[in-house]
Amino acid sequence: MSATSPVIASMTGFARVDGHGEGYSWTFEAKSVNGRSLDIRCRVPSGFDGIEALARADVPKSLARGNVTLNLTVSRSQAGTGQIRINRDLLNQVLELAREIEGAGAAPPRLDSLLSVRGIIETVEEDETEARTRIEAPLKADLGRLVGQLAAAREAEGKRLTAVLHAHLDEIARLVDAAGACASTQPQALRDKLRAQVAALLDASPALPEERLAQEAALLIAKADVREELDRLRAHIQAARDMMAEGGAIGRRFDFLCQEFNREANTLCSKSADVELTRIGLSLKAAIEQLREQVQNIE
Repeated sequence: MSATSPVIASMTGFARVDGHGEGYSWTFEAKSVNGRSLDIRCRVPSGFDGIEALARADVPKSLARGNVTLNLTVSRSQAGTGQIRINRDLLNQVLELAREIEGAGAAPPRLDSLLSVRGIIETVEEDETEARTRIEAPLKADLGRLVGQLAAAREAEGKRLTAVLHAHLDEIARLVDAAGACASTQPQALRDKLRAQVAALLDASPALPEERLAQEAALLIAKADVREELDRLRAHIQAARDMMAEGGAIGRRFDFLCQEFNREANTLCSKSADVELTRIGLSLKAAIEQLREQVQNIE
Protein backbone atom coordinates (compact mmCIF):
# COMPACT_ATOMS: atom_id res chain seq x y z
CA MET A 1 0.00 0.00 0.00
CA SER A 2 1.25 3.47 -0.81
CA ALA A 3 2.87 5.23 2.14
CA THR A 4 2.72 8.68 0.58
CA SER A 5 -0.99 9.01 -0.16
CA PRO A 6 -3.52 7.52 2.26
CA VAL A 7 -6.00 5.44 0.29
CA ILE A 8 -8.59 2.80 0.98
CA ALA A 9 -7.67 -0.54 -0.57
CA SER A 10 -10.04 -3.32 -1.46
CA MET A 11 -9.14 -6.90 -0.56
CA THR A 12 -10.08 -7.98 -4.10
CA GLY A 13 -7.48 -7.93 -6.87
CA PHE A 14 -5.65 -9.87 -9.58
CA ALA A 15 -2.18 -9.61 -11.15
CA ARG A 16 -0.13 -11.55 -13.70
CA VAL A 17 3.54 -11.32 -14.73
CA ASP A 18 5.20 -13.34 -17.54
CA GLY A 19 8.95 -13.77 -17.89
CA HIS A 20 11.62 -15.79 -19.66
CA GLY A 21 15.36 -16.33 -19.62
CA GLU A 22 18.11 -18.96 -19.63
CA GLY A 23 15.98 -21.34 -21.68
CA TYR A 24 12.99 -21.08 -19.32
CA SER A 25 9.66 -19.28 -19.40
CA TRP A 26 7.42 -18.65 -16.39
CA THR A 27 4.15 -17.11 -15.35
CA PHE A 28 3.26 -15.62 -11.99
CA GLU A 29 -0.42 -15.13 -11.10
CA ALA A 30 -1.83 -13.71 -7.88
CA LYS A 31 -5.38 -13.09 -6.75
CA SER A 32 -6.84 -11.94 -3.47
CA VAL A 33 -10.32 -11.99 -1.96
CA ASN A 34 -11.86 -10.97 1.35
CA GLY A 35 -10.45 -12.43 4.54
CA ARG A 36 -10.47 -11.72 8.27
CA SER A 37 -6.65 -11.60 8.31
CA LEU A 38 -3.80 -12.08 5.83
CA ASP A 39 -3.71 -15.67 4.55
CA ILE A 40 -1.07 -16.47 1.90
CA ARG A 41 -1.24 -19.65 -0.19
CA CYS A 42 1.51 -20.48 -2.69
CA ARG A 43 1.71 -23.07 -5.45
CA VAL A 44 5.20 -23.35 -6.93
CA PRO A 45 6.93 -26.16 -8.87
CA SER A 46 9.27 -28.54 -7.12
CA GLY A 47 12.67 -26.99 -6.62
CA PHE A 48 11.40 -23.43 -6.28
CA ASP A 49 10.69 -23.44 -2.55
CA GLY A 50 12.83 -20.33 -2.15
CA ILE A 51 10.31 -18.34 -4.19
CA GLU A 52 7.51 -19.42 -1.84
CA ALA A 53 9.54 -18.36 1.20
CA LEU A 54 10.25 -14.99 -0.42
CA ALA A 55 6.56 -14.48 -1.26
CA ARG A 56 5.53 -15.16 2.34
CA ALA A 57 8.06 -12.56 3.47
CA ASP A 58 7.26 -9.90 0.83
CA VAL A 59 3.45 -9.99 0.59
CA PRO A 60 2.86 -8.76 4.20
CA LYS A 61 4.98 -5.70 3.41
CA SER A 62 2.37 -4.52 0.89
CA LEU A 63 -0.92 -6.14 1.98
CA ALA A 64 -2.52 -6.17 5.42
CA ARG A 65 -5.60 -8.39 4.98
CA GLY A 66 -7.17 -10.81 2.52
CA ASN A 67 -6.84 -14.37 1.27
CA VAL A 68 -3.99 -14.23 -1.25
CA THR A 69 -3.25 -17.09 -3.67
CA LEU A 70 -0.01 -17.04 -5.66
CA ASN A 71 0.74 -19.48 -8.51
CA LEU A 72 4.04 -19.97 -10.36
CA THR A 73 4.37 -22.15 -13.47
CA VAL A 74 7.78 -22.75 -15.06
CA SER A 75 8.62 -24.54 -18.33
CA ARG A 76 11.65 -25.10 -20.54
CA SER A 77 11.26 -22.76 -23.48
CA GLN A 78 14.12 -24.30 -25.48
CA ALA A 79 15.01 -27.90 -26.23
CA GLY A 80 18.53 -29.17 -26.50
CA THR A 81 20.17 -26.78 -24.10
CA GLY A 82 22.85 -29.36 -23.25
CA GLN A 83 26.51 -29.28 -24.28
CA ILE A 84 28.22 -31.48 -26.94
CA ARG A 85 31.05 -33.69 -25.70
CA ILE A 86 33.38 -36.18 -27.45
CA ASN A 87 33.56 -39.60 -25.86
CA ARG A 88 37.35 -39.86 -26.12
CA ASP A 89 37.57 -43.40 -24.75
CA LEU A 90 35.27 -44.68 -27.47
CA LEU A 91 37.05 -42.55 -30.12
CA ASN A 92 40.43 -44.03 -29.14
CA GLN A 93 39.04 -47.53 -29.44
CA VAL A 94 37.70 -46.78 -32.92
CA LEU A 95 41.03 -45.22 -33.98
CA GLU A 96 42.93 -48.23 -32.70
CA LEU A 97 40.65 -50.51 -34.67
CA ALA A 98 41.06 -48.30 -37.75
CA ARG A 99 44.85 -48.54 -37.53
CA GLU A 100 44.62 -52.31 -37.40
CA ILE A 101 42.38 -52.30 -40.46
CA GLU A 102 44.67 -49.83 -42.21
CA GLY A 103 47.61 -52.12 -41.55
CA ALA A 104 45.73 -54.80 -43.45
CA GLY A 105 45.65 -52.54 -46.51
CA ALA A 106 42.37 -50.73 -45.94
CA ALA A 107 42.07 -46.98 -46.52
CA PRO A 108 42.25 -44.78 -43.38
CA PRO A 109 38.81 -43.73 -42.06
CA ARG A 110 37.50 -40.23 -42.79
CA LEU A 111 36.81 -37.86 -39.91
CA ASP A 112 33.11 -37.61 -40.70
CA SER A 113 32.91 -41.39 -40.67
CA LEU A 114 34.54 -41.52 -37.27
CA LEU A 115 32.23 -38.89 -35.81
CA SER A 116 29.18 -40.68 -37.18
CA VAL A 117 29.87 -43.71 -35.01
CA ARG A 118 27.14 -43.84 -32.40
CA GLY A 119 28.31 -42.77 -28.98
CA ILE A 120 31.37 -40.78 -30.01
CA ILE A 121 29.45 -37.50 -29.95
CA GLU A 122 27.38 -37.16 -26.78
CA THR A 123 24.96 -34.46 -25.62
CA VAL A 124 25.36 -33.73 -21.92
CA GLU A 125 22.19 -32.22 -20.48
CA GLU A 126 22.60 -29.23 -18.18
CA ASP A 127 22.09 -29.80 -14.48
CA GLU A 128 18.57 -28.60 -13.57
CA THR A 129 19.69 -27.21 -10.23
CA GLU A 130 22.29 -25.01 -11.87
CA ALA A 131 19.78 -23.79 -14.44
CA ARG A 132 17.24 -22.90 -11.76
CA THR A 133 19.91 -21.02 -9.85
CA ARG A 134 20.56 -18.78 -12.86
CA ILE A 135 16.89 -17.79 -13.19
CA GLU A 136 16.45 -17.19 -9.47
CA ALA A 137 17.25 -13.46 -9.72
CA PRO A 138 14.76 -12.68 -12.55
CA LEU A 139 12.11 -14.78 -10.78
CA LYS A 140 12.57 -12.74 -7.59
CA ALA A 141 12.34 -9.51 -9.58
CA ASP A 142 9.12 -10.65 -11.26
CA LEU A 143 7.69 -11.68 -7.89
CA GLY A 144 8.28 -8.13 -6.67
CA ARG A 145 6.51 -6.78 -9.76
CA LEU A 146 3.62 -9.18 -9.16
CA VAL A 147 3.09 -8.09 -5.56
CA GLY A 148 3.28 -4.44 -6.61
CA GLN A 149 0.70 -4.95 -9.36
CA LEU A 150 -1.62 -6.80 -6.97
CA ALA A 151 -1.39 -3.97 -4.43
CA ALA A 152 -2.07 -1.43 -7.20
CA ALA A 153 -5.11 -3.40 -8.40
CA ARG A 154 -6.49 -3.50 -4.87
CA GLU A 155 -5.97 0.24 -4.48
CA ALA A 156 -7.70 0.93 -7.81
CA GLU A 157 -10.68 -1.14 -6.67
CA GLY A 158 -10.54 0.67 -3.34
CA LYS A 159 -10.92 4.04 -5.07
CA ARG A 160 -14.10 2.85 -6.77
CA LEU A 161 -15.30 1.43 -3.46
CA THR A 162 -14.68 4.76 -1.71
CA ALA A 163 -17.26 6.50 -3.89
CA VAL A 164 -19.82 3.80 -3.06
CA LEU A 165 -19.14 4.13 0.67
CA HIS A 166 -19.58 7.91 0.56
CA ALA A 167 -22.89 7.44 -1.26
CA HIS A 168 -24.15 5.08 1.46
CA LEU A 169 -23.04 7.51 4.19
CA ASP A 170 -24.87 10.33 2.40
CA GLU A 171 -28.04 8.23 2.37
CA ILE A 172 -27.69 7.42 6.08
CA ALA A 173 -27.18 11.13 6.85
CA ARG A 174 -30.29 11.98 4.84
CA LEU A 175 -32.37 9.46 6.77
CA VAL A 176 -31.02 10.69 10.12
CA ASP A 177 -32.01 14.26 9.18
CA ALA A 178 -35.44 12.99 8.11
CA ALA A 179 -35.86 11.26 11.47
CA GLY A 180 -34.82 14.45 13.26
CA ALA A 181 -37.40 16.44 11.29
CA CYS A 182 -40.20 13.94 11.97
CA ALA A 183 -43.06 15.59 13.88
CA SER A 184 -42.97 13.01 16.66
CA THR A 185 -39.38 13.93 17.55
CA GLN A 186 -40.01 17.66 17.93
CA PRO A 187 -39.76 19.11 21.47
CA GLN A 188 -43.40 20.31 21.62
CA ALA A 189 -44.69 16.94 20.42
CA LEU A 190 -42.54 15.19 23.01
CA ARG A 191 -43.84 17.44 25.80
CA ASP A 192 -47.45 16.88 24.79
CA LYS A 193 -46.96 13.16 24.64
CA LEU A 194 -45.25 13.04 28.02
CA ARG A 195 -48.01 15.14 29.63
CA ALA A 196 -50.63 12.74 28.38
CA GLN A 197 -48.68 9.70 29.58
CA VAL A 198 -47.91 11.20 33.01
CA ALA A 199 -51.58 12.20 33.39
CA ALA A 200 -52.54 8.60 32.67
CA LEU A 201 -50.15 7.44 35.38
CA LEU A 202 -51.59 9.94 37.90
CA ASP A 203 -55.11 8.81 37.14
CA ALA A 204 -54.22 5.16 37.48
CA SER A 205 -56.38 3.14 39.82
CA PRO A 206 -55.20 2.18 42.29
CA ALA A 207 -52.85 5.14 42.55
CA LEU A 208 -49.18 4.38 42.06
CA PRO A 209 -46.75 5.01 44.93
CA GLU A 210 -44.74 8.20 44.49
CA GLU A 211 -41.48 6.30 44.00
CA ARG A 212 -43.02 4.03 41.35
CA LEU A 213 -44.60 7.05 39.67
CA ALA A 214 -41.17 8.72 39.40
CA GLN A 215 -39.67 5.56 37.92
CA GLU A 216 -42.41 5.22 35.31
CA ALA A 217 -42.14 8.90 34.39
CA ALA A 218 -38.37 8.61 33.95
CA LEU A 219 -38.84 5.53 31.76
CA LEU A 220 -41.40 7.35 29.59
CA ILE A 221 -39.05 10.30 29.15
CA ALA A 222 -36.13 8.06 28.16
CA LYS A 223 -38.23 6.06 25.70
CA ALA A 224 -39.98 8.98 24.06
CA ASP A 225 -36.85 10.97 23.17
CA VAL A 226 -34.73 9.59 20.29
CA ARG A 227 -32.59 12.70 19.93
CA GLU A 228 -29.70 11.03 21.73
CA GLU A 229 -29.69 8.17 19.20
CA LEU A 230 -29.81 10.64 16.33
CA ASP A 231 -26.87 12.57 17.80
CA ARG A 232 -24.84 9.39 18.10
CA LEU A 233 -25.69 8.42 14.52
CA ARG A 234 -24.47 11.80 13.31
CA ALA A 235 -21.27 11.31 15.31
CA HIS A 236 -20.80 7.86 13.73
CA ILE A 237 -21.24 9.35 10.24
CA GLN A 238 -18.52 11.91 10.95
CA ALA A 239 -16.27 9.22 12.44
CA ALA A 240 -16.70 7.14 9.29
CA ARG A 241 -15.80 10.08 7.05
CA ASP A 242 -12.74 10.87 9.18
CA MET A 243 -11.65 7.24 9.02
CA MET A 244 -11.95 7.20 5.24
CA ALA A 245 -9.93 10.40 4.98
CA GLU A 246 -7.25 8.76 7.12
CA GLY A 247 -6.98 5.79 4.74
CA GLY A 248 -4.89 2.71 5.33
CA ALA A 249 -6.08 -0.62 6.68
CA ILE A 250 -9.33 0.61 8.26
CA GLY A 251 -11.56 -2.35 7.45
CA ARG A 252 -11.77 -3.87 10.92
CA ARG A 253 -12.47 -0.53 12.62
CA PHE A 254 -15.03 0.41 9.99
CA ASP A 255 -16.82 -2.91 10.45
CA PHE A 256 -17.01 -2.29 14.21
CA LEU A 257 -18.38 1.20 13.54
CA CYS A 258 -21.11 -0.34 11.36
CA GLN A 259 -22.16 -2.44 14.35
CA GLU A 260 -22.51 0.77 16.37
CA PHE A 261 -24.57 2.30 13.55
CA ASN A 262 -26.88 -0.69 13.64
CA ARG A 263 -27.23 -0.60 17.43
CA GLU A 264 -28.45 3.02 17.37
CA ALA A 265 -30.86 2.30 14.50
CA ASN A 266 -32.32 -0.65 16.40
CA THR A 267 -32.81 1.50 19.51
CA LEU A 268 -34.49 4.21 17.44
CA CYS A 269 -36.94 1.69 15.98
CA SER A 270 -37.69 0.16 19.38
CA LYS A 271 -38.45 3.59 20.86
CA SER A 272 -40.61 4.74 17.99
CA ALA A 273 -44.35 4.95 18.54
CA ASP A 274 -44.87 6.84 15.28
CA VAL A 275 -45.50 5.17 11.91
CA GLU A 276 -43.41 7.68 9.97
CA LEU A 277 -40.46 7.44 12.36
CA THR A 278 -40.63 3.64 12.24
CA ARG A 279 -40.59 3.72 8.44
CA ILE A 280 -37.52 5.95 8.47
CA GLY A 281 -35.85 3.72 11.07
CA LEU A 282 -36.35 0.62 8.91
CA SER A 283 -34.93 2.41 5.87
CA LEU A 284 -32.01 3.47 8.02
CA LYS A 285 -31.31 -0.11 9.04
CA ALA A 286 -31.38 -1.19 5.37
CA ALA A 287 -28.94 1.59 4.40
CA ILE A 288 -26.59 0.64 7.24
CA GLU A 289 -26.65 -3.01 6.13
CA GLN A 290 -25.77 -1.96 2.57
CA LEU A 291 -22.88 0.08 3.96
CA ARG A 292 -21.62 -2.85 5.99
CA GLU A 293 -21.74 -5.18 2.97
CA GLN A 294 -19.34 -2.87 1.17
CA VAL A 295 -17.15 -2.41 4.23
CA GLN A 296 -16.54 -6.19 4.21
CA ASN A 297 -14.43 -5.60 1.06
CA ILE A 298 -12.10 -3.07 2.70
CA GLU A 299 -8.60 -4.06 3.71
